[in-house]
Amino acid sequence: MDKRKISAVLLIIFLITIGFTIVNLFLDEPNTIENKTGTLTVGNKTVNYENAGKCVDVIDGNTIQVYGVGKVQLVQVKTPQVNESGFSDAKKFVEDKCLGKTVYLDIDNAQPKDKYDRTLAIVYTDSDDINRELIENNLAEISYFEPSEFKKGEI
Repeated sequence: MDKRKISAVLLIIFLITIGFTIVNLFLDEPNTIENKTGTLTVGNKTVNYENAGKCVDVIDGNTIQVYGVGKVQLVQVKTPQVNESGFSDAKKFVEDKCLGKTVYLDIDNAQPKDKYDRTLAIVYTDSDDINRELIENNLAEISYFEPSEFKKGEI
């Protein structure tokens, strides 16, 4: 290649780089929530949450991946495992409610993490209490453990 072609290619690469830089400066990061604590009204109930983020993956019916938080285990609910009847229904339910949306986490203050380093929390969206809805839709059973900030059957 001659010097003119090399210069033109380098100029194009430079302009594309500048363009991406400018776009990134003006776009808001969709996974960032400025105030990660607060209150939320879900139905007739006002709840406090300690963290929030975008749900980027649903691992199973009671485990999700939240941007900036990591894996989150929904407390007080036990959904079917991968080889059990109802697994797909519970996972699909959580995907429909959470995936790609901002979720709000009421983290269990008595035991914030489990032995697998998952955050233990009641999970809310803008309009839903996911833990409670799994139980109410017969997609999960109540599963209580101690220590826990939440009382047995509280959800």
